[in-house]
Amino acid sequence: MTLTTEQAFAQFLVDITMTEYQRTAFIPSRKQSVDRDLAAAFPPTSDLPFVKGILMGSASKNTIVRPLDDIDVLCVFSNRHGVWQDKYRDDSQAFIYRIRQAYSGSKIQQVGTRGQAIRVFYQTGGHVDVAPVFLRDGDVYHLPDGTGGWILTSPTMANAWYGKRNEILKDRLSPVVRLAKAWNRSHSKRFRSFHLETVAGSLFTSLGPNCRENLQKYFEWAPNHLRINDPGGQSGDLSSYLTPTSRENLISALNSAAQRASRAIEAEAIGDHIEAKRLWRVILGSSFPS
Repeated sequence: MTLTTEQAFAQFLVDITMTEYQRTAFIPSRKQSVDRDLAAAFPPTSDLPFVKGILMGSASKNTIVRPLDDIDVLCVFSNRHGVWQDKYRDDSQAFIYRIRQAYSGSKIQQVGTRGQAIRVFYQTGGHVDVAPVFLRDGDVYHLPDGTGGWILTSPTMANAWYGKRNEILKDRLSPVVRLAKAWNRSHSKRFRSFHLETVAGSLFTSLGPNCRENLQKYFEWAPNHLRINDPGGQSGDLSSYLTPTSRENLISALNSAAQRASRAIEAEAIGDHIEAKRLWRVILGSSFPS
């Protein structure tokens, strides 16, 4: 049976959205494994007690796309013994490496250190990025900055902001984000995930039921909204990682996607689903139904 463009889009969204098993069992089990590992390595008697893990990033917002890549867990450590001031205030790298040692000798994981997080690879596939932090106050945390220093972060506040935006937009924001991430993954991953999500959350005052039109508007409007501040109030301009060249390349890619999306919508409107799907396949990658 030949799919219409609308049917192809609906199928593609199912294909890239995490399954019920992944949402309710697989991802929680990975997060719980991190909790168990760190609770065992840093018990309440430690000078560096582990407090809790918090699922963060795309997995917590339901904007992660399949096949699943990384799962982000914010791992909170207590400073009640003053260990941050006494040992790690001037050397966050030592803090990162100490957390990494919790996985020494593990037979089921490979572990790498990535400046701000410990990446834990599982033999059964996939990985978890463990981001260790110290609670500063409220929902603000000290996070290693990747160079030995620290930055402040408030990801739980950013998550709450995104959740509110998705609610206001009648749960139509997250499908746009997942589709934009599929495009980003197929076109050199120029966007950082958090930046892409925040731009999307800031662009729209309303979203209709047609996800093709919503995505086209994202591509069209995003180039003028790349300079966007962290909704958690800590990290400033989220586009600061872009060099002048990479910013120009990202804008060019978004403009190209917007033009192709417009042509695809025009083709669909006159009943040329073959051409519409061909164009969406160029935009969203070879896994888009033909």
